[in-house]
Amino acid sequence: MSLIQIQDVYKEYMLGKEKVYALKGVSLGIADGVFLAIAGPSGSGKSTILNLIGCIDTPTSGIIEIDGTVVSGKTPDQLADLRSKTIGFVFQTFNLFPVLTAAENVEYPLLQRPEYTPAERKELVAKYLELVHLGKFAKHRPNQLSGGQRQRVAIARALVTQPKIVLADEPTANLDHHTGSDILNLMRKLNEDLKTTFVFSTHDQKVMDMANRLIMIEDGQIQSIAARLEGKWHNRKVSKES
Repeated sequence: MSLIQIQDVYKEYMLGKEKVYALKGVSLGIADGVFLAIAGPSGSGKSTILNLIGCIDTPTSGIIEIDGTVVSGKTPDQLADLRSKTIGFVFQTFNLFPVLTAAENVEYPLLQRPEYTPAERKELVAKYLELVHLGKFAKHRPNQLSGGQRQRVAIARALVTQPKIVLADEPTANLDHHTGSDILNLMRKLNEDLKTTFVFSTHDQKVMDMANRLIMIEDGQIQSIAARLEGKWHNRKVSKES
């Protein structure tokens, strides 16, 4: 069974008086533990897919199932609870709080989870800062960190709640080539070590080259789905797990 299942999903927006289709009958399954890139030109619908998977937005029609839970018809509070327990986010602009230290930024999602004690939060923050090689920078604020270091803080924050899924929206867009490659290598290692599913929206060929699953989307419709097996890409049918 897929960790993420999307069935015949449409997403419509009103642009003035005109109806715009961001997604047109998208169906796909995303298996647990993959390192998946969704690629396509601007306006193709890739960020819309991420927003729907992340329960930030809801489809106009169709079914989205995340880790066995159908999200259609859920209240905003129910969706927020699913997000906090199942999904982590990494953004191209880092989205760190400038007045908080690296450790405090990583801890922030845990503050919304009352089941964690202060001691447990401290232990988890230290663990994930070490995993992204920033243990020595715990007390630094974002303006004292490089772009790559800030993105590492964002990755630690996304992982600290131990989600099954991390959604990454153009995570290398604001980084130079070398730093972007380092960040991708880090995320790939975390994907392998933690068995966390990573789903990227991207224009970046480096992300596509590192992925083991690749979805190409254009004009709100999936054009192809491929899986990398033994170093070679193999096309898969849209209705199958990606």
